[in-house]
Amino acid sequence: MARAAARVLIAAGAVALAWSGVIHLRLWSGGYDAIPLIGPLFLVQGIVSLLIAVALVVFRRPVLMGAGALTLAATAGGLLLSAYSGLFGYTESLAVPYATESLYVEFAGAAVLTLAGVLASPAARGRVRRSCAREDGR
Repeated sequence: MARAAARVLIAAGAVALAWSGVIHLRLWSGGYDAIPLIGPLFLVQGIVSLLIAVALVVFRRPVLMGAGALTLAATAGGLLLSAYSGLFGYTESLAVPYATESLYVEFAGAAVLTLAGVLASPAARGRVRRSCAREDGR
């Protein structure tokens, strides 16, 4: 049961990573490429998010779940930091295209991948095995 739930969560997390990556690539190609430092970071975020998403689907390793969760949380945190106090000399607005969507996708994806990592961890698999063995009377 935990393994099946982890697979569904991994797939949902990979979708969130890909979605975030596409948002950032669209923004980069739509004008953010001209913003010093922020523009290249949008390009890197888009590419890295897509790569982690593919790796998650193919390998389903807890370290990739952690990397994906951290990437999504850091991306959302960067947007909020930029909107409220500025980041690298640039101040963003939450009223720009994709800002609200990006925050929902990134925070939800980070939570989903964190839960998937917990369910897929060796410790969780060991608890499930011991629990099943007790139910079987072993």
